[in-house]
Amino acid sequence: MRIKTHIPNFITLLNLLSGILSVYFSLTGDVRLAGLLIFVAALFDFFDGFAARLLNAKTPIGADLDSLADVVSFGVAPGFILFQMLRYSLGQDFLPVENPGYLPFVAFAIPLFGALRLAKFNVDDEQSDSFKGLPIPAQAIVVASFPLIVLHCFAGSQNLYLTLLTNPWFLTGSGLLLSVLMVSNLPMFALKFKGAGWLANQTPYVFLLLALVLLALLRVPAIPLIVLLYLLVSVFQAVRK
Repeated sequence: MRIKTHIPNFITLLNLLSGILSVYFSLTGDVRLAGLLIFVAALFDFFDGFAARLLNAKTPIGADLDSLADVVSFGVAPGFILFQMLRYSLGQDFLPVENPGYLPFVAFAIPLFGALRLAKFNVDDEQSDSFKGLPIPAQAIVVASFPLIVLHCFAGSQNLYLTLLTNPWFLTGSGLLLSVLMVSNLPMFALKFKGAGWLANQTPYVFLLLALVLLALLRVPAIPLIVLLYLLVSVFQAVRK
C-alpha cells in the first residue's frame, strides 16, 4: 500500500528531470530539444496529478515536490529558452554565450514571477476549480513553442511568425506579459470535466474543439494561439458571470 504513494512522486521527479535537461540543452545551444523537453515535462506534470487522484495518493510532500519541479521545468527552463531566443534575435549564435548584452536577461523575469505564482497558488484554497492568473505550465508551453516554430517550421522562410519570433522587442514584451499574467488576479477556467454532459462542461468542450481546429490548421504555430484562446475564453466566461 505504501508503494503506491511514491508513484506520483516518481512521475513528478521525471517532470523535474525533463526541466533540468531542458536547461542543459538550452546552454548547449539546442533550443529546439530544450523546448520539446518542456512539453515532456508538461505531460509528466499532468500524469502525476492524475496518478495521485487515481491511487488516492495525495500527500503534502507530493504537493511541495510538484511545486519545486514546476519552478524548474516551467520557470527556469523557459527562462533559459527565452534568453537564448533573445540572443538569437540580436544576431548572436546560440553558442558560444559571450557578452550577451543586457536585454536577454529580461528573460529571467519568467522564473522569478513563476516562483511567485506557485507560492500564491499554494496558499490560496480558492484555486481548485478555477485559477487566478495564467497557470505556469501554459506560460512555459508558449515559450517552448518559440524555437520549435522558428527552427523547425519556418527556418529559411520569411513570414509573420518568423518576423515576430526573431524580433527582440516582441520577445521581450512576450516574456514580460507572460510574467505579469502569471501573478495577476485574472480568473482562468480549469480544464476539468464534471462528468461527460454538455451543460456542465460547455467551456472546456468549446475550448478543446477550437484548440483542435487550430492545431489541425496551423500545427506547431497554433500553440501560442491556443494559449491566447484560453485567455480570451476565460475573460469571456468571467464577464458573462
